[in-house]
Amino acid sequence: MRPPAHWHLKRRRNRRLWWALGAVAALVLIGVVALRVLPSAGGDADAKLSAVDSVECTVPLACPPATGSPSFGAEALPVSIVGQASAIIEAPCGALLYGSNEHARLPPASLAKIATALVAYERSDLDTVVDVRVNSGLLVASTGSTVMGLTPGVRMTMRDLLHGLLLVSGNDAAIAIAEAVAGRTSEFVALMNKKAVELGLRNTRFANPHGLDETGLYTSAYDVALLGQALLAVPELASIVSTKSYQAAWDGPLLWNGNALLNLYPGALGVKIGYTERAGQTIVAAAERDGRRIIVSVLGSQDRYSDAIALFERAFANTEPACAG
Repeated sequence: MRPPAHWHLKRRRNRRLWWALGAVAALVLIGVVALRVLPSAGGDADAKLSAVDSVECTVPLACPPATGSPSFGAEALPVSIVGQASAIIEAPCGALLYGSNEHARLPPASLAKIATALVAYERSDLDTVVDVRVNSGLLVASTGSTVMGLTPGVRMTMRDLLHGLLLVSGNDAAIAIAEAVAGRTSEFVALMNKKAVELGLRNTRFANPHGLDETGLYTSAYDVALLGQALLAVPELASIVSTKSYQAAWDGPLLWNGNALLNLYPGALGVKIGYTERAGQTIVAAAERDGRRIIVSVLGSQDRYSDAIALFERAFANTEPACAG
């Protein structure tokens, strides 16, 4: 006896229903698995914001606190930041409060002069009189350098040269200092790289004493922030970078500090700015508020002052003191 015709239709409808229910169950199962897997894949994305490579550190200046550093998350980063890399550290312990591409190797421009000043301070007397050999006019013509205006035969103290180096960012001052300290710029650059190693800077290499773009010259936002901290730890150098103008003992003009942040941000302590076509605008800046000293760095920017101010504001408002005592 044949089953009724409608029986086959009913059986086909039941089969389609079971297939549909199976597909829904499969989709639900996939969703559950995805919810379990995806957070573990991206949940640690913000952890790197305050991370420092966990290697043995023998240089206190460059070591973060053993317990780590507070940080504000990526959602707190101001949208006005246009620099390619940035870092915020707190003095005197060098705790990293925030970093964005902070270990990326980028050109420093005249931020290299921070290391030049440190080496010069450590290896010469500030009252030593230097017989200048560099011709600033030729330097401008050949490289478009910023200069303080040195000419061969001028005699200046190392102190005056350091003001020309750090205030007007004189490339002629950088060369004169290098030749006075080490005889040749190449020998002086070797001392700069030795200093970088002493400070624990793992993504920094110098190729000249002034920061003009050159193969093999690079630093990172984190490293150069530590360099700025090292400079501020030397009272004589800290005094220079916070000075707005200086009259050297020469017939030349008054030396003006090119770092406009001294006039733009309350509590600013200065440090150094730089620019080349390849590096863009760069800055290491420091400021004090409520007993805290914050140092920020920005590399590859188009608006270094706005970037620095935004980072200062976020650091002071969104982080707790990171240095004990």
